[in-house]
Amino acid sequence: MGFEDKAANKFEEMSGAAKEKVGDATDNEDLEAEGTVEKAKANLKQAGEKLKDAFTE
Repeated sequence: MGFEDKAANKFEEMSGAAKEKVGDATDNEDLEAEGTVEKAKANLKQAGEKLKDAFTE
């Protein structure tokens, strides 16, 4: 997993977490759900990259 991929996935995860918290604080369920999905997608990408790295080492 390259540094750029790690950074992009981490940024997407943090962005999703921020949206989730803002949505929760403002009672905006759509924004909260969007943040949850973004965070989950980023975590899934990270897991896939780690699995790929494990098989290429």
